[in-house]
Amino acid sequence: MTLALAFFAILLPPILPVSLPPAAAGDEPFTYPSNIGLTGLLETPTARVMKENRYRVGASQTHPYRTYFGTVGLFERLEVNARITETMGIPGFADSSYGNTKDKAVDIKLQLLPEGKYAPALALAILDPHGTRIYPSQAIVASKQVYPFDFTVGFGNGRFGRRPLPSQGEGFGIELFGRPKEWWKDAQFFGGIQFAPLEKFAIVAEYSPIRYHLQTNDPAQRKYFPGPVASRINAGIRWKPTRWSEIDASYQRGNQVSIAASVAFDIGKPMIPIYDPPYREPFERRQDPATDRIAEALHKSGFSDIGVESDGLTLRVEAQNDRYFFNARAIEVVLDVLAERIPANVDYVRIVLKDNGVPLVEFVTTAHGVTGLHAGKIAPERFLESSAFKTGEHQPRVKETSHRRWFTYGWKPTLETFLNDPSGFFKYRFGLSGRLTAHPWHGGSAILGVEGYPVNTVSTSVAPLSIPVRSDIAEYKKEDIALGRLMFEQIVKTPWPYYGKLSAGLLEVEYAGLDAEAAAPLFRGRVLAGASGSLVRKRDPHDPFKLRGDTLYHTAFLNARLNVPEHDVHFDVKAGRFLAGDTGARFTVSKFINGVVLSAWYSVTDTTIFSDSFNRGYHEKGISVDIPIRLFTGHDSKTSYRYALSPWTRDVAQDVDHYRTLIDMMGRNTGVRLDKEKETMYKVSK
Repeated sequence: MTLALAFFAILLPPILPVSLPPAAAGDEPFTYPSNIGLTGLLETPTARVMKENRYRVGASQTHPYRTYFGTVGLFERLEVNARITETMGIPGFADSSYGNTKDKAVDIKLQLLPEGKYAPALALAILDPHGTRIYPSQAIVASKQVYPFDFTVGFGNGRFGRRPLPSQGEGFGIELFGRPKEWWKDAQFFGGIQFAPLEKFAIVAEYSPIRYHLQTNDPAQRKYFPGPVASRINAGIRWKPTRWSEIDASYQRGNQVSIAASVAFDIGKPMIPIYDPPYREPFERRQDPATDRIAEALHKSGFSDIGVESDGLTLRVEAQNDRYFFNARAIEVVLDVLAERIPANVDYVRIVLKDNGVPLVEFVTTAHGVTGLHAGKIAPERFLESSAFKTGEHQPRVKETSHRRWFTYGWKPTLETFLNDPSGFFKYRFGLSGRLTAHPWHGGSAILGVEGYPVNTVSTSVAPLSIPVRSDIAEYKKEDIALGRLMFEQIVKTPWPYYGKLSAGLLEVEYAGLDAEAAAPLFRGRVLAGASGSLVRKRDPHDPFKLRGDTLYHTAFLNARLNVPEHDVHFDVKAGRFLAGDTGARFTVSKFINGVVLSAWYSVTDTTIFSDSFNRGYHEKGISVDIPIRLFTGHDSKTSYRYALSPWTRDVAQDVDHYRTLIDMMGRNTGVRLDKEKETMYKVSK
């Protein structure tokens, strides 16, 4: 997929607002998806884009194409679309159960200029620039509303042009930038109109320039398009029965009825409003010492390993947050508990949140501010201005704690997909993964992970490659029951903001051994830097306590993260030696949206050590999404589900699957990140 281009496109928005005027609210209600999912007419795009932090998923069928798509408005004026196009009646592999041929692609649309009073919206659409490039194009599109009409005209090459474009393999083809004269000669005009007499209903008509009979790279061309299509005029209707759903029906190419359906939602918006009832203190406890009352109230509110001490001037509270996804929300709960129970002689309050005894973040404020905020005498804005998050300072521990949790456990549903194997396009396994963790001392954890998959269709017809560090993973994924992890982990924090981690045991489903990491925040966490490495052997897929072979694999990395909380983005770089021995770097870009994390990665490594053609010249790539369970339960939780999509059958740029990393643990507890969360406390925005 076109993940490197997505990386480049995600990098642009933090730069664009500096030089471009703010976007006008002029795209609604004409943000319907085209046949391929990208916002558009039917076969062609418009200059409209989805709202930031909104996504849609859907499917369309216009014989012989069936398209499955997912689209997300990553930033203001930036839209990314991923799609799978199935060509009906054209086998993907001979003598195989793979089914119809299927093509994967990623499209990107950047709205260069929003619509003004007289000027149209102007956008650049880059379709399928990577890999086989069966349906590629680069188009410049303009759209102008004269409500309730929306007019569009565009100019594009490739799929919309006079000739097909060549495959790029592991490279990228963007003729508009690389060979502009060729792009200009190949490009053709397209356009159309949308009419929306009602908010939930629209009529659409377009002129499509696609010369199907000349698209010789298209698997459908030889069988279905020996000559020009009957008509280049397409027309249809669009209906939104609800705010989040849409159904399209159209007549295309002069002889085909097309149907499409999609749903769209705001990313990170809870489906059930989150409500955690406040703690109600029993009357008989109100005579207890203030420190005991505070500890009990925090325990009932979702905290553990609680320590409360006062030296007559400062009240110090330590607690492990077991419930709240955002640390800012956890601090709010602690402040609410303190407000009615704070000792009268205290002037300052220091609240430390920790993880298994390891301090992560401290919130410093005044006792007068806590009580004044609770009584409504001090505005939230003023209270937050006089308070601060601290992450690097080392403070003496509270000597005694209560309600320590020696064991924790959890489970969650797990869905893993295995796509595009010659034996079948869609393989999957679905089940449960459980975790039991013992906490014998501060920073130490013994972790048991068990997985069970009652529904499991994973198999492969592809043999492991020349250095099979991951291309044999199907052997492990075929198992219905697995001991995923059995390991010990120790995390330490020095008096300075430096962290270390050492893990040993069965680290993941395929590897066992040692894993180490060290990391530190710089510039209040704007940059995180560290080093890591592993020394491992392969596990036997059929015996959970047996190792396979005598080969030792090792990794060594320098790691870095750049936090850009102003745009809820962070960039990761992992550079060094990967499992197979290839050296290079893997680049990851992630966006944090109300707890949901969208990530895409791309690698550049020296693949000359591989003797097989599949790994040589290959760039590891993938996408993932982390979804907090709190979006579906109606109450807060720290648990997240992760779904990742990347090739299983390559060995380039592979690393051990870490239980957790220091970079991730520190990432949401840095000064710059917490400053952003602070803005949301008590629904206050600067």
